Amino acid sequence: MLPFLINKITQRWKGNKRTSVGILAGILGLISNLMLFLAKFFIGSISGSVSIMADAMNNLSDTASSVITLAGFKIAGKPADEGHPYGHERFEYISGFIISILVTYVGIRFLDSSFLKILHPSSVLLTPIVYIVLILSILMKFWQSFMYQKLGKEIHSDTLRATAQDSINDVYTTIAVLISAIIEWFSGWRIDGYIGFLIALYIIYSGVKMILGFINDLMGVRPPDTEVLAIRKHLDNFPNIIGYHDLLIHSYGPNSIFASVHIEVDQDWTLSHAHEVIDSIEYEVKENLGVDLVCHVDPYPLDDPDFKRIAPELKKVLKESHQHLRFHDLRVDKTTTPETIYFDLVVPEELKKVSNSELQDQISARFISQGEPAKLVITFDRTYLL
Repeated sequence: MLPFLINKITQRWKGNKRTSVGILAGILGLISNLMLFLAKFFIGSISGSVSIMADAMNNLSDTASSVITLAGFKIAGKPADEGHPYGHERFEYISGFIISILVTYVGIRFLDSSFLKILHPSSVLLTPIVYIVLILSILMKFWQSFMYQKLGKEIHSDTLRATAQDSINDVYTTIAVLISAIIEWFSGWRIDGYIGFLIALYIIYSGVKMILGFINDLMGVRPPDTEVLAIRKHLDNFPNIIGYHDLLIHSYGPNSIFASVHIEVDQDWTLSHAHEVIDSIEYEVKENLGVDLVCHVDPYPLDDPDFKRIAPELKKVLKESHQHLRFHDLRVDKTTTPETIYFDLVVPEELKKVSNSELQDQISARFISQGEPAKLVITFDRTYLL
């Protein structure tokens, strides 16, 4: 059924699959959550249960979330324009952030009402219809989670995956409400307020966790290692280049990813040959990974006597300091006394507590002790991905 609906709505949105799947998820979520809210609000009103009412309001927030999801995917699906040259896909993160705030707000409101119910407990009127609605609600939320998970996997959407997890959270809260009703039915213990309080805490926890996740998406975080390794694998397919470094990946949305990297080549290459190789690298990464890669050329003087003299010694010194220290962009200025050696040093994560000045002193002392006097000018790379 879901594939059929995806195809139909994709035709409606001119072939934009991501937008169509997001809108489909929003419509299905809107209808099902509205039904759950109305049903739980009804049984919560007649029974006087604050935990059922809290669960109903949670479904109302889910209904609002579905509306935001609809709007979010519609805006995110707009193509790039003059004002937004990188597209609008980040709006999906904004809509997810708004949903997270809404979830947290609902939790805080019902934390207050549940606390009042604990202070002033009252009996809950329980009827068979209460149990039927709660059981059907659990089944509906299981279906919702499956639907969101499947559609989220279809378009690799963190927003839909988060919504799928929220649906599973709702299953737990509804089960807690059901257990509360059963305990009061058999024992007469009025634990409704306590169960509502726990549900409210769980809703707040889920909301804050989602807020932090979407803040990271909006601010920009280190990409997954799988993305870095995928680009690295393609770069390794070009044996004629000497190496590569200073990789950066910028995400402007799930399908709008840009990257830059420095490619090390023999300085004796002609400009046209270097351009041809760089074009091939950028094309292969774009075609296979969908990443817009921009390559910067770093010419290496492989046959230069000074490079041949210094590079092996520098590699040896760095290996003695730490096995994962690497250098690039090596050049020598012999017009100074002593000569000045410039290079960039890639510092691994293991040395994050060692300051740049400490590394500078340590490497300089070891290098000078093994050869003629020289001044080392080091540019430290600590934030690049390679």
